[in-house]
Amino acid sequence: MGVEPVDRAMIDETLIARLTAEVAVAAAATLEIARTGVNVRLKADRSPLTDADERSQTILLAATARLMPGVPVVSEEMASRPSRLGDVFVLIDPLDGTKEYISGSSEYTVNLGIVRNRTPLAGILAVPACGLIYRGIVGIGAERLAMTPDGTVASPAGVSAIAVRAAPRGALMAAVSRSHLDDATVALLDRLGIAGRVPCGSALKFCRVAEGLADIYPRLGTTCEWDVAAGHALVVAAGGSVTLPDGSALEYGEATRNFRIAAFIAWGDRTGVLARAA
Repeated sequence: MGVEPVDRAMIDETLIARLTAEVAVAAAATLEIARTGVNVRLKADRSPLTDADERSQTILLAATARLMPGVPVVSEEMASRPSRLGDVFVLIDPLDGTKEYISGSSEYTVNLGIVRNRTPLAGILAVPACGLIYRGIVGIGAERLAMTPDGTVASPAGVSAIAVRAAPRGALMAAVSRSHLDDATVALLDRLGIAGRVPCGSALKFCRVAEGLADIYPRLGTTCEWDVAAGHALVVAAGGSVTLPDGSALEYGEATRNFRIAAFIAWGDRTGVLARAA
């Protein structure tokens, strides 16, 4: 039986459940390739590419074409990316944290974000090596699910609602990159009075904010929209926010800038964190 076409304006829980299943399949593919041997090449920019990046992308491009027909998709490993996106489009990072993946670390993710009117509306992030999927729909909520190594998503009993935490009276915590913690980020955290660190790789840092294990995740260096969109939606769905460093809105679909984002900050309780720093 075929899947009914999805109205571009209707991003609902049924669609997200179907996409979650496909993200889990892509995540399982990365695990299978890790078990059988990772073939590493270098792209033109000297960053690594593996069979897992390509296999995950193939699965997710086919899934979005089937479940969201006619909706443009931008994915990191595409040979050619669309320049005209429309009101609704999808951003995919088929394997975020390729260096971590190659090294055998568990801190890599598979990311799929849906953007409407230049703002992330829904996000799904799998953490394959940890058997977890995080997902959220803005205005509905966020949750964490279990997945098996073969790509089976948990039953409802294996689903937990998640939310950002109110800024605690005790130590504030920042999710920080293991490989991109620069002087500017350290200076920002010092100004905000945030001494605690939760180091991790890839978009997993968004998950730490969304589930209340960190209060802030600043990224003050250039990254790409497909790295951020799914996590952005997840954090907002969990009750937080994602802004530019000056507090203004972070918008997506900047094809003329090759989908680059200069910097951003993901916040749990932004008001509470800033009040503590005042």
